[in-house]
Amino acid sequence: MNAQSASTPAVDGNLTRALVVAIDGPAGAGKSTVARHLAACFGLLNLETGAMYRAFALKAQRMNVAFGDETALLALTRSTEITLVPQPEGNRVLLDGEDVTALLRTPSVTDAASRVSVHPRIRAWMVARQQQLGARGGVVMEGRDIGTVVFPQADVKLFLDASPEVRGQRRFEQTGDTPQSRPSEEVARDLRDRDERDRSRAVSPLRPADDAILLDSTHLTLTQVLEQAEAVVRAALQR
Repeated sequence: MNAQSASTPAVDGNLTRALVVAIDGPAGAGKSTVARHLAACFGLLNLETGAMYRAFALKAQRMNVAFGDETALLALTRSTEITLVPQPEGNRVLLDGEDVTALLRTPSVTDAASRVSVHPRIRAWMVARQQQLGARGGVVMEGRDIGTVVFPQADVKLFLDASPEVRGQRRFEQTGDTPQSRPSEEVARDLRDRDERDRSRAVSPLRPADDAILLDSTHLTLTQVLEQAEAVVRAALQR
């Protein structure tokens, strides 16, 4: 599992050291949007851990491996290669050399990712690779346990959140569902179920790091959220 280096130079001239930015939060909180923005603004490599879990879940689906069978899933990791290829519009995700980016936001893959990620040995495998990708710094990494487990020493830790109603509507719009194909109530219910699994799992449950800065975007515009996130990173660079 690897990430190819970004070819775009740093946009912000104040970037003088290998910063590590950790962004955590529940589904629909805006982690991917904020991570992409910070990566472009500060010349950081954007590492999407959620995409990595979704790619592995897609592999499990294709190989008919039960999401509850940790031993079989662990065996599957030995023949799985996930590569993140930075692009101006976000990462392309390659699964065993195949570009699967467009397949990773479907409801079935998203739900599968939540189910395979509860297993301790799968999380340990994934965390080790995430730490390898970010070992040199100069990265923004978003997920659910970045500031608490993957990079507890991160220079910046953000925890993004919003009300369940707002997050459910965002996810509904993000997936391109329509009331006819998949009602927004169903999307919201799936999100609540995933929240419960993420927050209650025994290993690396979703929670803010003790020193994380909380950003609740329920009543904020996207511009306001991005401005606040930028300000936090700039402050860290000045320390």
